[in-house]
Amino acid sequence: MKALINSAAALTMLAVSAALPAAPALAEAGDLLVRFRGIAVTPTGESGGVQPAFPGGSLTARTSVTPEFDFTYFVTDNIAAELILATSRHQIKGQGALAGVGNAADVWLLPPTLTLQYHFNPGGEFRPYLGAGLNYTVFYNEAANSNLVRAVGATSVDATNSLGWALQAGMDYDLGGNWVLNLDVKYINLDTNVKLTTGAGIQRTELNIDPLIIGLGLGYRFSL
Repeated sequence: MKALINSAAALTMLAVSAALPAAPALAEAGDLLVRFRGIAVTPTGESGGVQPAFPGGSLTARTSVTPEFDFTYFVTDNIAAELILATSRHQIKGQGALAGVGNAADVWLLPPTLTLQYHFNPGGEFRPYLGAGLNYTVFYNEAANSNLVRAVGATSVDATNSLGWALQAGMDYDLGGNWVLNLDVKYINLDTNVKLTTGAGIQRTELNIDPLIIGLGLGYRFSL
């Protein structure tokens, strides 16, 4: 979260300081900007105790690297809406009383995110932006790791879907010919309830994933 705030402050300062002569907007109302990024999804949170058997144990999700597509539609030269599409696989690691288990489970996340953005310098070479919006994350293909199965027996893993908010800061750099280089940072409020079902009973915990997502990629602008 601190990294996102620092990035947003730096981008805002750059936008204010970029007092460039007036020029035709390179991203205009009605344009569609399609980007392809490589992203690192780094969880910043962890779970509480795993109840009732492991109150001193917790779970945390590991970083995942994956491709991402996004589609940005410019409502005005400065205001745009962005839809972010990606899916990522995360290993769930045991901590505390569960540290000996190591990787306890694997889960896949499908977190479509919609943000409303303000682009500070649509006619310039550097075009920073800030955004905020909503995220809905679908969990699928949850599975117990073999380490957990050896420790407690056959286990099913279920994680509830999540609705949360998102913050965003980024910058497009004009490469000419409608192409841009993009750097993007997002923080997503993402919490899920995890249920582990074994022959001996059911264990539950709330897992706060809350990822910081850093992406780098290329975009192409279409004039609609």
